[in-house]
Amino acid sequence: MLRLALVCLATLITVSPARAETIRQVPDTAAEMQLSFAPLVKKTANAVVNVYADKRVTPFYSRDPFFEEFFGQQMPNRSQKQSSLGSGVIVSSDGLIVTNNHVIANADGIRVALSDGREFAANLVLKDERLDLAVLRIQAPGGGFSFLPVGDSDAVEVGDLVLAIGNPFGVGQTVTSGIVSGLARNRIGEGDFSFFIQTDASINPGNSGGALINVAGELIGINTAIVSSGGGSNGIGFAIPANLVKVFIAAAQGGEQGFTRPYIGASFEAVTSDMAEALGLKVARGALVTKVIAGSPAEKAGLRPGEVVVAVNGRAVEHPDALGYRLTTAGLGTTVKITVSENGTERDVDLKLERSPESRPKDERLIDGRNPFAGALVANLSPRLAETMQMPVEAQGVVVEDVARGSPAGRLGFAPRDIIVNVNGVDIDSTERLQSVIDNQPDFWRVEIERDGRRIRQFFR
Repeated sequence: MLRLALVCLATLITVSPARAETIRQVPDTAAEMQLSFAPLVKKTANAVVNVYADKRVTPFYSRDPFFEEFFGQQMPNRSQKQSSLGSGVIVSSDGLIVTNNHVIANADGIRVALSDGREFAANLVLKDERLDLAVLRIQAPGGGFSFLPVGDSDAVEVGDLVLAIGNPFGVGQTVTSGIVSGLARNRIGEGDFSFFIQTDASINPGNSGGALINVAGELIGINTAIVSSGGGSNGIGFAIPANLVKVFIAAAQGGEQGFTRPYIGASFEAVTSDMAEALGLKVARGALVTKVIAGSPAEKAGLRPGEVVVAVNGRAVEHPDALGYRLTTAGLGTTVKITVSENGTERDVDLKLERSPESRPKDERLIDGRNPFAGALVANLSPRLAETMQMPVEAQGVVVEDVARGSPAGRLGFAPRDIIVNVNGVDIDSTERLQSVIDNQPDFWRVEIERDGRRIRQFFR
């Protein structure tokens, strides 16, 4: 059975349209078969770096009073330093680096080693778990770092030659070659913002965050994941497209504290083969509009439930993740042309991409005291918070943002993204209302929450 491993992806090759005729040629002589990638590697490899994420891990027994009492000083009671290895790509001469978020997640310190042997401490500039991207910065007097120009991933075609550069298994920098096997791949991992380039270039653990480059020496993707039965490369790798990397870098350079995606105020689902005929579509593709929020950009543009979005600015939309990708790469503040289909008829609408509104104060509260919610961080839901927490845009009420480990709320099973609907017969529409119910200190608790669209009722004493 195949399992998904988050590691560096295959190499993608993108070619600028002006050079397509001269580059996209099948070799037909012995001399052409002996051509080498060496000049391309020399030109690009210095911009690919090793990323070390250092973490302090405390042995479980050093935190357990039982072990302390039973074994006394025989058991080491100190944290241990662990270091994980990934790859990264320098994208500016002043030391800006792009890598995967999972490479540096939960790191206490980050180090970057260059191909020339120099090593630098790195500062985290921006990260996003859903996109699985992070931007780091290293500094040296005078800068002058080798870097890769970021290419146009929309120019990539299936069959293009690509190179993947990274540090698999910690053996040192390696280069593998392959072709682009597929585009717009999704459902690569749970919760992913899924729109990937697929390649058969050999990718292995440690390649995560490395470069996928085209024959023009441009970065066209960040290697991110593989499908593997044993942890190694099976020729199915995935890279985050460079056009998404571009907007992420721009957010980092603009000093953003978090990455903001456009808000349109609508929900979508994939079009299945069973649905396609009923919707008047020749093929099962697109993003079916299931809900439109009143007053949202989608409503103002005239989108209606039951319509299918099939293109953005003339580029095909294969599935809802592809729609999200097209809107995100278009950028906040822009107006895009959306092509929608209904009963076999297509029309275009103009949609303005806005920042999600914070329609009411967040009013975060960390609940304490003797009650089932103690240890939970709660907040009032708004479209902005719902987008941040990857929840439906129409979600309303009071949401659990976080739960302290070992707290009463944690032991009772409360989890992030739970919506607190009702407590002891009182509808909870704000954190203030929840706090007032808690302050009454009842002897018995009847709690109703909503989790992933399901209502759950619980009773506590």
